Amino acid sequence: MLTIAVTGATGAQGGATARSLLDAGHRVRALTRRPGSPAAEALRERGADVRYADLDAPASLDAALDGADALFAVTTPFGTDTATETRQGLVLIDAARHLGHIVFTSAAHADRDTGVPHYESKREIEQYLRGCGVPWTVIAPAAFMDNYADGWTLDGLRDGVFAWPMPADRPLTLIPAVDIGAFAALALQNRDRFAGARIDIASDELTPAQIADILGSVIGQATVHRQVPLDYVRTRSEDLAAMFAYFTTTGLDVDVTGLRRDHPEVGWHSLAEWAAGQNWPTLLTTNH
Repeated sequence: MLTIAVTGATGAQGGATARSLLDAGHRVRALTRRPGSPAAEALRERGADVRYADLDAPASLDAALDGADALFAVTTPFGTDTATETRQGLVLIDAARHLGHIVFTSAAHADRDTGVPHYESKREIEQYLRGCGVPWTVIAPAAFMDNYADGWTLDGLRDGVFAWPMPADRPLTLIPAVDIGAFAALALQNRDRFAGARIDIASDELTPAQIADILGSVIGQATVHRQVPLDYVRTRSEDLAAMFAYFTTTGLDVDVTGLRRDHPEVGWHSLAEWAAGQNWPTLLTTNH
C-alpha cells in the first residue's frame, strides 16, 4: 500500500486519480485549497486524507507532502495565466524532490513546438521535471470529453448543435477524466514500469461530425456539427484559439489502438460509453 499525494484533488483529473487510487486500496492525500468544499468532503467520505495545500504557499506543500511515497501533479493556467502555471509547477516539483515518484499530467503534443500557450507552459514544467533527480512519468491527455458536458458545447447541445471550432471531417483524439485518472493510478502503482516515460493518452478518435451524431444519439435529439469561427474563439481566448488552430492544421494524433492493446487495465471509454454515463436530462436543463 502506497501513500500518494494528489494535487487538484477536487478537480476533474485529480479527483479521478484519487478515486482510482482509493479503489485500488492505497492511502490518498487529497491536496486542495478548499478542504471544506463538497468535492473534498466526498473524497474524505471515501477514505482520503484531505489536506490544505496551495501552490503559492510552499510551506503548505511541505506539510502536505511529508511522509508521502509519490505525487500526482496537475497544473493549469486557466484562472491565472501560463507564467503562473509554470511557476507553480516548478514550486510543486521542488517540494516533491524527496518523494519516490512524480507523475505529472501534461497535454498530448506538449513536448512539440505547438505554439499553444498552455502547452508551452506544460512543456517547461516537463523539462524541469526531467532534471529534478526524482523518478518521473509524464502522462499527456488528448482533448477532454468532459468539456462536452459544460460551457459553450452544452449550450449548443440544448439547441441540437455541436458547436466546435474545427472542420466537420478533421479527426480529433479524445479522453474522459475517468480514463486519465485510471492511467495515472496505473503509472503511480507501477513506478518501475513507467519511470522515465512520457505517454500521450487518448481513448477514442472521431471527427466533429461523428461526435455530433454520437452525442445526439445518446441525448435523444438530432444534433448537427456547426463550426465555430476561430476569430470568435480568439475574442474569448487567444490560447484556446491557438489550440484549435493546431488541432485543425497539425492534428492531435495519439495511438489509441496501441494504448488499448498495451494497457487494457485502464478500461478505456469510447465517447459513446462516456456520454451514456452522463446525466444529460439534468445537464441540459440546469442553468439554461
